[in-house]
Amino acid sequence: MRVPAVLMVVLMAAAGCAVGASGSRPAEHPLSTPPTSTGEVVAVGAVELPAAVPVSPDPRIGAVFVGDTQLHSCTGSVLDSPGGDLVLTAAHCLADGVPAQFVPAFSDASADAQVWSIDDVYLDPRWPASQDQRADYAIVRVSDSAGDRIESRVGGGLHIGTPPAANTAVRVIGYPMGVGGGPVSCAGPTGAAQDGYPSLPCDGMVGGTSGAPWLAGSTVVGIIGGLDGGGCREDASFSPPFDGAMHAVLARAEAGGPGDQAPASFGSDDC
Repeated sequence: MRVPAVLMVVLMAAAGCAVGASGSRPAEHPLSTPPTSTGEVVAVGAVELPAAVPVSPDPRIGAVFVGDTQLHSCTGSVLDSPGGDLVLTAAHCLADGVPAQFVPAFSDASADAQVWSIDDVYLDPRWPASQDQRADYAIVRVSDSAGDRIESRVGGGLHIGTPPAANTAVRVIGYPMGVGGGPVSCAGPTGAAQDGYPSLPCDGMVGGTSGAPWLAGSTVVGIIGGLDGGGCREDASFSPPFDGAMHAVLARAEAGGPGDQAPASFGSDDC
Protein backbone atom coordinates (compact mmCIF):
# COMPACT_ATOMS: atom_id res chain seq x y z
CA MET A 1 0.00 0.00 0.00
CA ARG A 2 1.39 3.42 -0.93
CA VAL A 3 0.03 5.04 2.22
CA PRO A 4 1.90 3.24 5.02
CA ALA A 5 -0.21 1.89 7.88
CA VAL A 6 1.73 4.10 10.27
CA LEU A 7 0.14 7.13 8.57
CA MET A 8 -3.01 6.93 10.68
CA VAL A 9 -0.93 6.97 13.86
CA VAL A 10 1.07 9.94 12.61
CA LEU A 11 -2.06 11.86 11.66
CA MET A 12 -3.80 11.23 14.93
CA ALA A 13 -0.72 12.29 16.87
CA ALA A 14 -0.39 15.45 14.80
CA ALA A 15 -4.08 16.31 14.60
CA GLY A 16 -3.67 19.31 16.84
CA CYS A 17 -0.44 20.53 15.27
CA ALA A 18 -0.29 23.67 13.15
CA VAL A 19 1.11 23.48 9.65
CA GLY A 20 3.81 26.01 10.40
CA ALA A 21 4.84 28.57 12.95
CA SER A 22 2.06 30.84 11.74
CA GLY A 23 -0.52 28.04 11.85
CA SER A 24 -1.06 28.11 8.08
CA ARG A 25 0.52 26.71 4.94
CA PRO A 26 2.92 28.81 2.85
CA ALA A 27 1.57 31.63 0.71
CA GLU A 28 0.78 31.06 -2.95
CA HIS A 29 3.45 30.75 -5.64
CA PRO A 30 3.60 30.72 -9.44
CA LEU A 31 3.62 27.19 -10.84
CA SER A 32 6.61 25.70 -12.58
CA THR A 33 6.84 23.98 -15.94
CA PRO A 34 6.03 20.28 -16.52
CA PRO A 35 8.76 17.76 -15.69
CA THR A 36 11.31 16.34 -18.05
CA SER A 37 13.34 13.23 -17.33
CA THR A 38 15.02 10.43 -19.21
CA GLY A 39 14.38 8.02 -16.31
CA GLU A 40 16.55 5.22 -15.00
CA VAL A 41 16.64 1.45 -15.23
CA VAL A 42 17.36 -0.92 -12.34
CA ALA A 43 17.84 -4.67 -12.31
CA VAL A 44 15.37 -6.68 -10.22
CA GLY A 45 16.57 -10.26 -10.34
CA ALA A 46 17.22 -10.97 -14.01
CA VAL A 47 14.73 -8.33 -15.20
CA GLU A 48 15.53 -4.69 -15.85
CA LEU A 49 12.78 -2.31 -14.75
CA PRO A 50 12.32 1.42 -15.25
CA ALA A 51 12.99 3.31 -12.03
CA ALA A 52 11.57 6.46 -10.49
CA VAL A 53 13.71 9.59 -10.62
CA PRO A 54 13.22 13.10 -9.18
CA VAL A 55 11.59 15.54 -11.60
CA SER A 56 10.47 19.14 -11.57
CA PRO A 57 6.80 19.63 -10.63
CA ASP A 58 4.00 19.36 -13.17
CA PRO A 59 1.43 22.17 -12.63
CA ARG A 60 -1.45 19.68 -12.93
CA ILE A 61 -0.15 17.23 -10.33
CA GLY A 62 0.36 17.86 -6.64
CA ALA A 63 0.61 16.61 -3.10
CA VAL A 64 -2.31 15.76 -0.83
CA PHE A 65 -2.03 16.80 2.82
CA VAL A 66 -4.36 15.29 5.42
CA GLY A 67 -4.84 16.02 9.10
CA ASP A 68 -3.73 19.68 8.98
CA THR A 69 -0.03 18.83 9.17
CA GLN A 70 3.04 19.54 7.05
CA LEU A 71 3.17 15.86 6.06
CA HIS A 72 2.01 15.08 2.53
CA SER A 73 0.85 11.50 2.23
CA CYS A 74 -0.76 11.09 -1.20
CA THR A 75 -0.82 12.49 -4.73
CA GLY A 76 -3.59 14.05 -6.81
CA SER A 77 -4.10 15.44 -10.30
CA VAL A 78 -6.27 18.24 -11.68
CA LEU A 79 -9.01 17.12 -14.07
CA ASP A 80 -10.46 18.90 -17.06
CA SER A 81 -14.06 19.52 -16.02
CA PRO A 82 -16.90 21.97 -16.74
CA GLY A 83 -16.50 23.61 -13.34
CA GLY A 84 -12.70 23.54 -13.41
CA ASP A 85 -12.53 22.50 -9.75
CA LEU A 86 -12.03 18.71 -9.67
CA VAL A 87 -9.02 16.66 -8.55
CA LEU A 88 -8.47 12.90 -8.80
CA THR A 89 -6.79 10.83 -6.06
CA ALA A 90 -7.08 7.42 -4.39
CA ALA A 91 -10.06 6.80 -2.13
CA HIS A 92 -7.90 5.22 0.57
CA CYS A 93 -6.15 8.59 1.01
CA LEU A 94 -9.23 10.18 2.58
CA ALA A 95 -11.17 9.62 5.80
CA ASP A 96 -14.31 11.21 7.17
CA GLY A 97 -13.63 13.99 9.65
CA VAL A 98 -9.98 14.41 8.64
CA PRO A 99 -9.40 17.70 6.79
CA ALA A 100 -7.45 17.49 3.55
CA GLN A 101 -5.79 19.95 1.19
CA PHE A 102 -4.27 19.73 -2.29
CA VAL A 103 -1.16 21.67 -3.34
CA PRO A 104 -0.47 21.54 -7.10
CA ALA A 105 3.15 21.54 -8.25
CA PHE A 106 4.29 21.24 -4.63
CA SER A 107 8.04 21.55 -4.10
CA ASP A 108 10.18 22.68 -1.21
CA ALA A 109 12.28 24.51 -3.80
CA SER A 110 9.43 27.03 -4.16
CA ALA A 111 9.00 29.85 -1.71
CA ASP A 112 5.22 29.69 -1.67
CA ALA A 113 2.43 27.22 -2.37
CA GLN A 114 -1.10 27.29 -3.68
CA VAL A 115 -3.35 25.57 -1.15
CA TRP A 116 -6.75 24.20 -2.16
CA SER A 117 -9.16 22.84 0.42
CA ILE A 118 -10.93 19.58 -0.38
CA ASP A 119 -14.61 20.43 0.09
CA ASP A 120 -16.58 17.56 -1.46
CA VAL A 121 -15.65 13.93 -2.07
CA TYR A 122 -17.25 11.73 -4.74
CA LEU A 123 -16.86 7.99 -4.36
CA ASP A 124 -17.92 4.77 -6.03
CA PRO A 125 -20.63 3.36 -3.69
CA ARG A 126 -18.56 0.20 -3.29
CA TRP A 127 -15.87 2.11 -1.41
CA PRO A 128 -17.90 3.43 1.57
CA ALA A 129 -19.82 0.15 1.68
CA SER A 130 -16.88 -2.25 1.87
CA GLN A 131 -13.70 -0.45 0.76
CA ASP A 132 -13.73 -2.58 -2.38
CA GLN A 133 -10.27 -2.13 -3.87
CA ARG A 134 -11.73 -1.99 -7.38
CA ALA A 135 -13.35 1.29 -6.31
CA ASP A 136 -10.20 2.85 -4.85
CA TYR A 137 -10.58 6.23 -6.55
CA ALA A 138 -11.99 9.55 -5.42
CA ILE A 139 -12.84 12.72 -7.28
CA VAL A 140 -12.82 15.76 -5.02
CA ARG A 141 -13.99 19.33 -5.42
CA VAL A 142 -11.49 21.93 -4.25
CA SER A 143 -11.54 25.65 -3.53
CA ASP A 144 -9.11 28.34 -2.47
CA SER A 145 -9.48 31.51 -0.43
CA ALA A 146 -9.55 33.69 -3.56
CA GLY A 147 -12.46 31.84 -5.15
CA ASP A 148 -10.43 30.87 -8.22
CA ARG A 149 -10.85 27.71 -10.29
CA ILE A 150 -7.90 25.38 -9.98
CA GLU A 151 -7.96 24.27 -13.62
CA SER A 152 -7.52 27.83 -14.86
CA ARG A 153 -4.78 28.47 -12.32
CA VAL A 154 -2.70 25.46 -13.39
CA GLY A 155 -3.24 25.97 -17.11
CA GLY A 156 -5.56 23.06 -17.86
CA GLY A 157 -6.56 19.66 -16.58
CA LEU A 158 -6.21 16.00 -17.46
CA HIS A 159 -8.80 13.71 -19.02
CA ILE A 160 -9.87 10.36 -17.57
CA GLY A 161 -9.52 7.45 -19.97
CA THR A 162 -10.01 3.70 -19.89
CA PRO A 163 -7.80 0.91 -18.50
CA PRO A 164 -4.55 0.53 -20.48
CA ALA A 165 -3.77 -2.64 -22.39
CA ALA A 166 -0.50 -4.41 -21.59
CA ASN A 167 2.57 -2.69 -23.09
CA THR A 168 0.92 0.74 -23.13
CA ALA A 169 3.54 3.45 -22.64
CA VAL A 170 2.70 5.52 -19.57
CA ARG A 171 4.39 7.96 -17.24
CA VAL A 172 3.50 8.14 -13.56
CA ILE A 173 4.27 11.17 -11.37
CA GLY A 174 3.88 11.06 -7.60
CA TYR A 175 5.01 12.53 -4.31
CA PRO A 176 6.84 10.28 -1.82
CA MET A 177 5.41 10.77 1.66
CA GLY A 178 7.26 13.31 3.77
CA VAL A 179 7.67 16.92 4.77
CA GLY A 180 8.91 18.98 1.86
CA GLY A 181 10.58 17.35 -1.11
CA GLY A 182 9.28 17.10 -4.63
CA PRO A 183 7.84 14.61 -7.12
CA VAL A 184 9.35 11.53 -8.72
CA SER A 185 8.44 10.06 -12.07
CA CYS A 186 8.75 6.72 -13.82
CA ALA A 187 8.04 5.95 -17.47
CA GLY A 188 7.59 2.55 -19.02
CA PRO A 189 5.17 0.01 -20.47
CA THR A 190 2.28 -1.34 -18.45
CA GLY A 191 2.26 -5.01 -17.55
CA ALA A 192 -0.50 -7.56 -17.78
CA ALA A 193 -3.52 -6.92 -15.60
CA GLN A 194 -3.67 -8.94 -12.38
CA ASP A 195 -7.20 -10.05 -11.51
CA GLY A 196 -8.50 -7.08 -13.49
CA TYR A 197 -6.15 -4.51 -11.94
CA PRO A 198 -3.83 -2.77 -14.46
CA SER A 199 -0.17 -3.17 -13.48
CA LEU A 200 2.96 -1.10 -13.98
CA PRO A 201 6.43 -2.61 -13.39
CA CYS A 202 8.50 0.28 -12.05
CA ASP A 203 10.91 0.55 -9.15
CA GLY A 204 10.79 3.28 -6.52
CA MET A 205 7.15 4.35 -6.38
CA VAL A 206 7.15 4.45 -2.58
CA GLY A 207 4.66 5.39 0.14
CA GLY A 208 2.94 8.69 -0.60
CA THR A 209 2.52 8.05 -4.31
CA SER A 210 -1.01 6.68 -3.84
CA GLY A 211 -3.27 8.53 -6.26
CA ALA A 212 -0.40 9.31 -8.64
CA PRO A 213 -1.75 9.47 -12.21
CA TRP A 214 -0.68 7.09 -14.95
CA LEU A 215 -0.42 9.38 -17.96
CA ALA A 216 -0.77 8.43 -21.60
CA GLY A 217 -0.30 11.90 -23.06
CA SER A 218 -2.80 14.13 -21.26
CA THR A 219 -5.10 11.22 -20.42
CA VAL A 220 -5.12 9.52 -17.03
CA VAL A 221 -5.52 5.78 -17.63
CA GLY A 222 -4.89 4.74 -14.02
CA ILE A 223 -3.72 5.85 -10.59
CA ILE A 224 -1.58 4.14 -7.99
CA GLY A 225 -4.16 2.36 -5.86
CA GLY A 226 -6.53 -0.55 -6.14
CA LEU A 227 -4.99 -3.95 -5.45
CA ASP A 228 -3.35 -3.80 -1.99
CA GLY A 229 -3.67 -0.01 -2.12
CA GLY A 230 -1.41 0.11 -5.17
CA GLY A 231 0.84 -2.84 -4.40
CA CYS A 232 2.85 -4.34 -1.57
CA ARG A 233 6.18 -3.97 -3.38
CA GLU A 234 7.94 -0.85 -4.60
CA ASP A 235 8.86 -2.43 -7.95
CA ALA A 236 5.27 -2.97 -9.13
CA SER A 237 2.23 -0.71 -8.94
CA PHE A 238 -1.45 -1.35 -9.57
CA SER A 239 -4.49 0.74 -10.43
CA PRO A 240 -8.20 0.28 -9.91
CA PRO A 241 -9.80 -0.29 -13.32
CA PHE A 242 -11.23 2.87 -14.85
CA ASP A 243 -14.49 1.22 -15.89
CA GLY A 244 -18.04 2.47 -16.28
CA ALA A 245 -18.46 2.80 -12.52
CA MET A 246 -15.50 5.18 -12.37
CA HIS A 247 -16.90 7.30 -15.20
CA ALA A 248 -20.24 7.41 -13.38
CA VAL A 249 -18.48 8.96 -10.37
CA LEU A 250 -16.88 11.52 -12.70
CA ALA A 251 -20.27 12.40 -14.21
CA ARG A 252 -21.76 12.88 -10.76
CA ALA A 253 -18.87 15.10 -9.69
CA GLU A 254 -19.16 17.17 -12.87
CA ALA A 255 -22.89 17.62 -12.24
CA GLY A 256 -22.05 19.29 -8.94
CA GLY A 257 -24.42 17.46 -6.64
CA PRO A 258 -23.81 16.60 -2.98
CA GLY A 259 -20.65 14.68 -2.21
CA ASP A 260 -20.30 11.39 -0.35
CA GLN A 261 -19.15 10.54 3.15
CA ALA A 262 -15.79 8.79 3.16
CA PRO A 263 -15.21 5.88 5.55
CA ALA A 264 -14.18 6.81 9.08
CA SER A 265 -10.74 5.26 8.60
CA PHE A 266 -8.19 5.18 5.81
CA GLY A 267 -8.22 2.14 3.55
CA SER A 268 -6.33 -1.00 4.59
CA ASP A 269 -4.47 -3.60 2.52
CA ASP A 270 -3.43 -7.24 2.67
CA CYS A 271 0.33 -6.66 2.61
